[in-house]
Amino acid sequence: MSEVSFRGGVPGEGKGPGGRGSEAPVGAGSSLQADLYVMAWLLGYVNPWDPSFVAAVLAIAFNPLFWNVVARWEQKTHRLSKAFGSPYLACYALGGAILLLNLVRSHYDTLSLPCSFTQAMLSQPKMESLDNAGAYRVGLALLGVGVLFVLSSFSALGFTGTFLGDYFGILKEARVTTFPFSVLDNPMYWGSTANYLGWAVMHASPAGLLLSAIVALVYVIAVYYEEPFTAEIYRQKAAKSHKQS
Repeated sequence: MSEVSFRGGVPGEGKGPGGRGSEAPVGAGSSLQADLYVMAWLLGYVNPWDPSFVAAVLAIAFNPLFWNVVARWEQKTHRLSKAFGSPYLACYALGGAILLLNLVRSHYDTLSLPCSFTQAMLSQPKMESLDNAGAYRVGLALLGVGVLFVLSSFSALGFTGTFLGDYFGILKEARVTTFPFSVLDNPMYWGSTANYLGWAVMHASPAGLLLSAIVALVYVIAVYYEEPFTAEIYRQKAAKSHKQS
C-alpha cells in the first residue's frame, strides 16, 4: 500500500479480490511515458539537487519499497504474525508504520520536515502562470477528488484490506466492486496522486508538480509488481479451497 490515507496513497487496493487485480495494469506503458515526458518538461523549472527536493524524492520512493518488502517477507515467513501473536495485530502494526511514514512524506506544514512534500515545494520558486485564483480553484478541486477516492477506497476495503492484509492471510471472499472500484482501477493510488497534484497546483509549484509526477511513476511501478504477486496469493487460496472441496 498499495504511501497517506488522507497514502495519500496506501497499499492494498486495486481491482481484484481484496481490492486487487490479477492482470498487469492496463496502459502502464503509456502512463509511464507520459510521466517521463512531464518530468522532463518540469526539470526546466526545478533545481533537482536542492536538498529538500532530493529528500522528498527519496521518501516518495522508499515508502512503497518498504511496505512491499515487509509484506512479501511476512507472506513467506509469517514472522510478524508470530511476533505479534496474531496476523491482525501484525497487519495493524504495519498499517500504523505506513501511516507514520506517509505523514513524514506528505504535506503537513507544521512538521517542517526536510523530506516532506511541502517543504520541498516551498524551498523552490513558484510558477507565475499558475499563481492565480483560477489555478488555485483547480488545485482545490483536484484535492477534493483525491480525498474522495482515498476515503471511499478505505471505506470499501477496511483497514486490513487497505494495509496489505492479504499478505497476512486476511483475504477477502470476493472482489470489491463498489465505488470507487466501479469507476477506477487502483483508486487509492490515483486519489493520493490527485492529492499531491492538487496541493502542488494550489501552491503554483513546479517542484510540487514534478514530485507529483514522481509519485504517479512510483505508483505505476508499485502496481506492476504488486498485482501479479497478489493474484498468486488468491490463486493459491482458490486451489486450496478446490482441494478441500
